[in-house]
Amino acid sequence: MQFEVLARCNTTRARVSRMVLAHGPTMLPTFMPVATQAAIKGLTSQQTEALGVSLILNNTYHLNLRPGINILDQVGGAHAFQGWNRNLLTDSGGFQLVSLSAFTQITEEGALFKSPFDGRMTMLTPEESISIQHAIGADIIMQLDDVVSSLTVGPRVEEAMWRSVRWLDRCIAHHQASGKTATQNLFAIVQGGLDPDLRDKCVNEMIKRKDGVAGFAVGGLSGGEAKDVFWRIIAQCAEKLPADRPRYSMGVGFAEDLLVCVALGIDMADCVFPTRTARFGVALTRNGPLNLKLQRHSRDFAIIEEGCPCPTCTAPISRALLHHQATHETAAAHAITQHNIVFQARLMGGARDAIMNQTFPDYLKTFFRQYFGKQGYPQWCVDALRSVGVDLLEGDSAQIPVVEGDHPNWEYA
Repeated sequence: MQFEVLARCNTTRARVSRMVLAHGPTMLPTFMPVATQAAIKGLTSQQTEALGVSLILNNTYHLNLRPGINILDQVGGAHAFQGWNRNLLTDSGGFQLVSLSAFTQITEEGALFKSPFDGRMTMLTPEESISIQHAIGADIIMQLDDVVSSLTVGPRVEEAMWRSVRWLDRCIAHHQASGKTATQNLFAIVQGGLDPDLRDKCVNEMIKRKDGVAGFAVGGLSGGEAKDVFWRIIAQCAEKLPADRPRYSMGVGFAEDLLVCVALGIDMADCVFPTRTARFGVALTRNGPLNLKLQRHSRDFAIIEEGCPCPTCTAPISRALLHHQATHETAAAHAITQHNIVFQARLMGGARDAIMNQTFPDYLKTFFRQYFGKQGYPQWCVDALRSVGVDLLEGDSAQIPVVEGDHPNWEYA
């Protein structure tokens, strides 16, 4: 990996970087669409690349079960298997230890889980997770971590944090012995739940292992915790992690979350939100989410969003047609998915341009005013951005109310 910081915001902790991997460059900050089973639902790899996406995420747990490592070995890895020519990140399978916890038993050796497909018992160890990711051929691979729900409290959180540190040592040793460090880059994952002291301890331990990893991720969040706690953990970790490595916040996908994370110093994020919400007929716009299933759109012949360069808006495909098809025809899910991926890319691309031009605080104020002007700013967003020198309530936004709660009560215009 080549990683170079090109610009830093003079106000916030946001930065623009260029990360060059085996399959080309990716500009940061960026949002990674999730292609869980070697496909972004509704799109081909060629369509995804045509949207300007240069980095996607595959799921180690699922690809190990189906199609299986033997198939991936035969075809030459997941890039060839799915026809994807750009960069690829794989998670380690750790998250599935939470999402599929009914099938899983954690020991120091690894995670013993039962396949939800055929009931077969499999032990996923740190070494096995790395070996699977080697076979997948991802440009960025993640350590296996012991993940607990972000709402978990008590001694289990500290146990999982220290086990994640020990498992990182095993991942580093196995990766370095493989001879694949030149083309595949291992990231560490900071755990510690919602406990600031545990997060500090974990960050310090991960930094001690800096020579064995190419980047760092903040894991164990976006699991239902209060946003006021979420942003403080992100800020704490991002501030302490090394400036010469990428910083990745796992599972973040809402527009406001992404921009807050960028302002706090995060470079990368992923989430199924933009593609999953598309399949429910919801398009993302700078005026807030647009629920195209609502009857009010049945005679609306406008496109989803003026000025959007996505294939759906430039075709042009009207809101009325998407309303007619939404949740009934796969064509609508396909069309809205393309729009939502481009929305996320434009959101992050606009942030990069603003950081380069030293206008990022204005970019934040403009976006949040347009996005939340009718609903009111979430208090946590106001507090998070104030912590890095941006006051959303200055100037034209002084009359916009501040509302409690993690997300506004969208009416989906």
